[in-house]
Amino acid sequence: MSVKKTALDKDLKWQRRMNAGMGETASISAKLGLSLLFLVACSAFVAFHMGGLPQSGFLIAAAVIGGYMALNIGANDVANNVGPAVGSKAITMVGALLIAAIFEAGGAIIAGGDVVGTIKNGIIDPTQMPDAQTFVWAMMAALLAAALWLNLATWLGAPVSTTHSIVGGVMGAGMAAVGIGAVNWPTMGTIAASWVISPVLGGLIAAAFLAFIKFRILYTEDRVAAARKWVPILVGVMVSAFTMYLMMKGIKKIWKVEMPVVIAIGIAAFVITVLPVRKAVFRASANMTGRRKEIASLFRFPLVVSAALLSFAHGSNDVANAIGPLAAIVSGVSSGEIVTSAPIPIWVMVIGAIGISAGLILFGPKLIKTVGSKITKLDPIRAYTVALSAALTVIVASALGLPVSSTHIAVGAVFGVGFLRESLNHRRRKVVNPPMLVDGGDNNNVDLHLEALRQIDPSEADKAEKKLRKRLLVRRRYAVTIATAWVVTVPAGAFLGALLFFTIRGIML
Repeated sequence: MSVKKTALDKDLKWQRRMNAGMGETASISAKLGLSLLFLVACSAFVAFHMGGLPQSGFLIAAAVIGGYMALNIGANDVANNVGPAVGSKAITMVGALLIAAIFEAGGAIIAGGDVVGTIKNGIIDPTQMPDAQTFVWAMMAALLAAALWLNLATWLGAPVSTTHSIVGGVMGAGMAAVGIGAVNWPTMGTIAASWVISPVLGGLIAAAFLAFIKFRILYTEDRVAAARKWVPILVGVMVSAFTMYLMMKGIKKIWKVEMPVVIAIGIAAFVITVLPVRKAVFRASANMTGRRKEIASLFRFPLVVSAALLSFAHGSNDVANAIGPLAAIVSGVSSGEIVTSAPIPIWVMVIGAIGISAGLILFGPKLIKTVGSKITKLDPIRAYTVALSAALTVIVASALGLPVSSTHIAVGAVFGVGFLRESLNHRRRKVVNPPMLVDGGDNNNVDLHLEALRQIDPSEADKAEKKLRKRLLVRRRYAVTIATAWVVTVPAGAFLGALLFFTIRGIML
């Protein structure tokens, strides 16, 4: 018996929607207000400490733009580090935000280095710049262009590479300042190659490890015994990979070692890890019955640790995308010369570190949800393979001399996991024994349901079987949106960089 909705019910429903909309509007207003307060603090600090210097207005404007860029890096790029852990429910959103904010800031301040390259990736030839003033205008235009593009990408829900954003901004501003001949086109070619190499390599590595876990642990008759055998080895691989990853990307500016040493330390980390982890796994699995959720719980703690380490490495490495051009502007204004590498004043580093953490806390949850749950469903096992892929892909690519983007790697790994799940689901048969091709299914419930339905109505069972074969486990619209954003990031940054350079030059002349 259906109950007809009264006018009061409709009014109450409308009132709830209005209240929800007002709450969301108030939340957005508060976030924008806090962001504005941070930028005002940046400008006030520079005005107070450097107001007497020539062209101090440039420094104040540059500090605001650098802070704005840092906010957008935190809002967009950091999602790749903690998104899988949140999506798999290994950690809460609040916990992820706190961990990432602390480790991002720590990585930026502790291991960010005291000197930074001001021309990102050697995209343009600084010797072709006519004077220091033109160089400062170009850096300001590049920084603002990258920040604006990241802001738009975050609003659209597309995780993009901050490095590619600043590369595009530098390229466009450089072309506007000097001409097309200033651009290092071979370098641009390697960056374009990374659009394909990064996600494909990340996806393949993540899918390979997920397939290994499925066939060696989840699709065996005794899952607990298999987990006791393989989980310590898998965790050891993760510890080894992240040890090498941190040495190559996280602390390279304070301790730079050769690849053979990195590999030797990685092997030692694996050996040291396996035995204590094996004991911990035996204790944790003592009362397990072999359900998938129980096995997945063994990967939760390593996943949380990986999120922290990825954030530390990201903070130490990618903070340069915000403070590099800012340091160039400070050095250019102070010395009146064009610089290709600049010392980083502590206040510049602090702006970058605080800005990234603030951007993550205020605006990061949107992209964290996209990476962690909207592309495909993640659990601790799948999220583990994504995190491991992020570290291993950087190691493999560095050894082979291939250009990669950490953003593209992480998102590509999520897609790789999703497409593997689809492939295994589409290969399933009417009766699977053992249940090796039913993704995530305990006790073969899907097949039991189909067999019961076949006894009642064979035609309906056939329809259900056909529908199951066509089941999509990756949301295609996110694939299209993200891929499009990746392709247009450098051109969009270049267009904005050139436009802003002409605007700044027109105002100043």
